[in-house]
Amino acid sequence: MSRVRGTFVSSLNSGLRRAMHPGGLLALALTAGLWLGDAARAQDTQIIYPGSMAVTGFSGTIIPHFDEGLPPGVDPVDETFIDTTRATLRVFDVSHLGGPAAGQLVSTPPPFEVTAEQIGQVFGLTYDDGLRDGVPSGVPNLYAGATSLHGIRIVTPDSDGDGRPERQRRGMAGATFMDGQFGTENGGGPGTIWKIDGITGQVSKFADIDTNSGPGIGNLTFDPIHRQFFASDLDTGLIHRIDAEGRLIDSFDHGVAGRPAHGLAPVADDGSVMDIQGAAFDSEDPDSWGYTQDERRVWGVSYHGGRLYYSVGEKSEIWSVGIARDGTFAGDPRWGLTVEADKDYAITDIAFDNSGFMYLAQRGPVENRYDYSQFADSGKGEVIRYWRENPDDSATESVWVEVPQEYAVGFPQGNRQSAGGLDLQYGYDADGNLDTSVCTQTLVNTGDKLRDNPALAEQLAAGGPLAVHGVQITPKELVKPANVPPFGSWFVDFDGYFEDPEVEGHVGDVAVWHPCEGRAGYYEEIPGGYLPPFYPPDFPPPGNLPPCLDVEDVQYYCTPSGLEADLYLHDHAGFGGDSIKAQSRTPGVGVTSPMSHAPGTPYTIGITGHYPGDTVDVGLCFYRKSDKDKGGYYPCCKMTLPLRTPAVSCER
Repeated sequence: MSRVRGTFVSSLNSGLRRAMHPGGLLALALTAGLWLGDAARAQDTQIIYPGSMAVTGFSGTIIPHFDEGLPPGVDPVDETFIDTTRATLRVFDVSHLGGPAAGQLVSTPPPFEVTAEQIGQVFGLTYDDGLRDGVPSGVPNLYAGATSLHGIRIVTPDSDGDGRPERQRRGMAGATFMDGQFGTENGGGPGTIWKIDGITGQVSKFADIDTNSGPGIGNLTFDPIHRQFFASDLDTGLIHRIDAEGRLIDSFDHGVAGRPAHGLAPVADDGSVMDIQGAAFDSEDPDSWGYTQDERRVWGVSYHGGRLYYSVGEKSEIWSVGIARDGTFAGDPRWGLTVEADKDYAITDIAFDNSGFMYLAQRGPVENRYDYSQFADSGKGEVIRYWRENPDDSATESVWVEVPQEYAVGFPQGNRQSAGGLDLQYGYDADGNLDTSVCTQTLVNTGDKLRDNPALAEQLAAGGPLAVHGVQITPKELVKPANVPPFGSWFVDFDGYFEDPEVEGHVGDVAVWHPCEGRAGYYEEIPGGYLPPFYPPDFPPPGNLPPCLDVEDVQYYCTPSGLEADLYLHDHAGFGGDSIKAQSRTPGVGVTSPMSHAPGTPYTIGITGHYPGDTVDVGLCFYRKSDKDKGGYYPCCKMTLPLRTPAVSCER
């Protein structure tokens, strides 16, 4: 099959001129990348490493059999289809950016690619923990959710004998989703979540929300404590809980169970669906696509600090619901804040760093131009961050600050080119090399037309092409007014094609694999840069006696009585302890010891009187209950454990 490639075809004349230009196909091929070689679609070694950056986006278009010509009067747009051979998901190596940030486009090694033929169009991304057959591998798997955010395309069977199906704008009997829309060739659909093996790159269907009629998945997040996933459903508004094997367990209905917690009337799903064979369906009118009502429509989701955070509606609100010890929804939904931004756009991605900041990315309203040029109303979407009031201001309704900090996204006027995806990355040194010793020091976010500003064209020319649709990489401390315009950032293009300045909304989500070694509980940093144990000043070990106890992990939970921490202890010295006594070494903070302890379970302590995100020093005495029961003196292994509490409050 011969074809002409392009991001979109805007009209009959311009499309033909572009395609028929002498050497046009060669020119397109030569301008199609800033990658250092051919794109990798499969490889024998692992594809995900610390710092790997996965990005989703539209795969592009083709005109099949274009070399055979088109009949007179036929608009090339009517014969333009999704290019199923091109990627909707790429995994980039951004470990070496080639020099200090100067607003330049950076070269990367060829990314690993997953094509539209394999998975269709996808948006939301998340990683798991890399546990394989019960053993940590250090290499996670990647998950991607089907989406309508890169358009909905429908076709009917070929009726004019040209070997191509017939594109349709409106619903019609016999209509089906276009090949490359939802990976239907591999058993996918609008509710499919795909799994990409982080070692082999093998693609498989992980889970299916088969009640989703077409709107797709808003976003995904992984709960490493209970090894489960959460997916927001744009069709029903439900947040689905999915186990590590891809089985749907249950769901949370914000419209019914969440809204009343903030004094709002419940809103049940109206039951509307996307019916591509019905006359009411209009491919250019997202209101006919079966999205649930805005008041209950959940977009971004993020598991953090024992709670699931999620965004609702286009006048975005951030809510959360607790995740209980057994992994179920705790039934305690809380309104967190109403987003303060210039435009009422959906928050399609949420991320947290280890300093207590919450990062939010807006994406403009859904569009779906028939010529594939625009999938979102771009150019006004913000990337912002909030932090908790400390101490809490009783005069404000929210526990978060009222006005967020904003980042400059892209060079166009206003610097608000967000495409709706963001994540945190390790730090970078002065030469643009990844520094994995520094966790969550860099912000990555997706955007359109990131280097396109005619007023700055001369300054930008040395840094590469202007029509960059992809990812901006920025040190997270550079909030406005710093980095305006963003010459303190690096830029990565999604598809390596730079002849498409007109397109909008063609880039989706971004997710970085950034495990933080030497952390306990939610990857929070341990002050001093090392894991415990260490001895308190009043209890020095004699000589070079090794520590008698290790703390392998700490996991936090909000309970009706406040914050609790599960301590996973390792008696590597063979002391034989089975009980602990805990006391606070931080003034003003209370710590309670567990009343009892069952073999093989963590030790649970309560923490009160602290501010979220505070480091609390906990003194532990690890002993044998049988020794204590004898009365009098009993041996005790002592240590001081610095616990950095989650940046979330269990009281509100």
